[in-house]
Parts: sequence; C-alpha cells; structure tokens
Amino acid sequence: MTRPQKLAIDIWSDVMCPWCLVGWGNLSQALERLEGEIAAEIRWHAFELNPDMPAGGEERTAHIARKYGRTVAQSREVQDRMREAAEMAGVSLDYTGEEPAPPAMMWNTFAAHKLLTWVGEEFGTERQTALKLALFEAHFNHRRPIGERDVLLDIAEQQGLDRAAAMAALDSADIAQKTRSEERAAFDLNITGVPAMIVADRFMIPGAQSPDVYVDALRRVAAKLAA
Repeated sequence: MTRPQKLAIDIWSDVMCPWCLVGWGNLSQALERLEGEIAAEIRWHAFELNPDMPAGGEERTAHIARKYGRTVAQSREVQDRMREAAEMAGVSLDYTGEEPAPPAMMWNTFAAHKLLTWVGEEFGTERQTALKLALFEAHFNHRRPIGERDVLLDIAEQQGLDRAAAMAALDSADIAQKTRSEERAAFDLNITGVPAMIVADRFMIPGAQSPDVYVDALRRVAAKLAA
C-alpha cells in the first residue's frame, strides 16, 4: 500500500480575515479528497491586515467602507458575498452567540499572532491549528473582542493551554520578535494579501481558491517533488 506523500503547507493569514477562513474551509475539503494520497502539515504564520488598528477597534461595516472606499450599502453587499462563499466552503461567518448580538468589530491582532507563534513552537502544528480555528470562531461566530488580553487568555485556557504560560508568551520579547519575523517574511515573499499558502517551501497558492484548484495544485506539487 502506497503511503501518502507528505507536504508542508505554510499559511500566512489574519484571524480578522474572512477570506482566510473561506480558504481554510476549501483547503480542508481538498485535503479530504486527497486523503490517502497527500498528508499535509499545516503551519500558520502572522499577517496583520490592519497593523495600525487602535486598541478600541473599529466597527466592521464602517471599516470596510472606509478602507476600500465603499458606501455602507456596498460594504454590506461585500459581507453578504463573503457569507455565501463561506457557506460553500463549509465554514460560517455568522454570529451564533447569545442575543442581543454585540457589534461586529475589527481588532488589532498582533497579540493573537503572538499566541499562535508560541503554540506552534511549543506544542506543534495540530495544537496551533486548533487555536487558529478557535480564534476564527471567537471572532466571527461569537464576536468576542480578541484584541483584548484577557479574552485571548480565556481562549487559550479553553484550548487546554496553561494561562500563566500563555500570559508569559504574550509578554515575551522573543515571541514578539519571532512574530515580527514572520510578518517580514511575508513581505520578503511578496505576500501582499491573505490567505497566501506556500507548499513545500517553494510553490505559492495566493488567495482563497476553490477546492478543485487546491486539489490540482497540491497534486502538481506532489508530482514535481516525486519526479
């Protein structure tokens, strides 16, 4: 029986990014179709869509309208298209928490990225992916203020991580430097938007692609590596 070919997939993304969640959903569908053929190791890397976002955050519809020069109505249309794409990808951008729903906000995500960097280094890629998905869920589905330190520590604890260790990671100058290095690596790789995936350290797949595109791309990479 042939063993599946191992492929490393490095993903630059932001937990504020709906297309990053859509891309993850489509990649997951592709990897399910490739089960037994390709075994992927997913590694997440820091990319801040809004590195200058103030601590108080910004309401999402207003943010999209301001940043991309759209009207509020156009901003809502964009979000509707995102929700449709998420549904097709098997993920959700919809609020599922208690009512009344808090406002949908955008936050500064550097601290969240520091936690992801730490978990990837200390506990491996599977735990890092679990935390990444928990942060997506907290932001999109529960509208928790994940720019706030205590909220991040609560999420870390819910993922079975030691709160004191997570707090130390948030305070660590070394973890901050490594996270900044990941952001600089994105610049060096000419990554200007996310999600961006680099397969086997050399083949880039930009943007949130369909499952078919991911399947084809990963098969082609695997064939090149096997040749």
